[in-house]
Amino acid sequence: MIRFHAGSVGETAELGKKLGRILQKGDDVCLTGELGTGKTALTGGIAAGLEIGGYITSPTFTIVNEYEGRLPLYHFDVYRIGGPEEMFDTGYDEYIGGDGVTVIEWADIIKEILPEERIEINIEKDDRDDMDSRLITISFIGSRYAEYEGRLADEIPCR
Repeated sequence: MIRFHAGSVGETAELGKKLGRILQKGDDVCLTGELGTGKTALTGGIAAGLEIGGYITSPTFTIVNEYEGRLPLYHFDVYRIGGPEEMFDTGYDEYIGGDGVTVIEWADIIKEILPEERIEINIEKDDRDDMDSRLITISFIGSRYAEYEGRLADEIPCR
């Protein structure tokens, strides 16, 4: 597990970029955190690390956005999903472990159907600092991600 303190939205995005550089085909990233904590900013950083240009928006109403880069990025926002059963209508099972990287915002809403092996990232506001400060916890679940923690830890200052 890696714990990271981001003092700004830019630092949150930079962490995402460093993670995006090590992600591989079939990787699944599950994001949790309250509204406005930086899930989309982190996803934008992941996109940059995957060499995807342009602005990343949260697919709140469309459920999934697709972007092309070094690998495809499938960006889900399941905030408006009523439950796990509705996810299969989006083609969710075809994206998970597929040809690209899948990022799921509000992953706790569909925890029953998340892949067994995954990267879980929780973002919390850090009330000890200013309004943009965040505490980010990254857990690498499963043997698929055994080496990822060390690779990412080499890239970032962990606190």
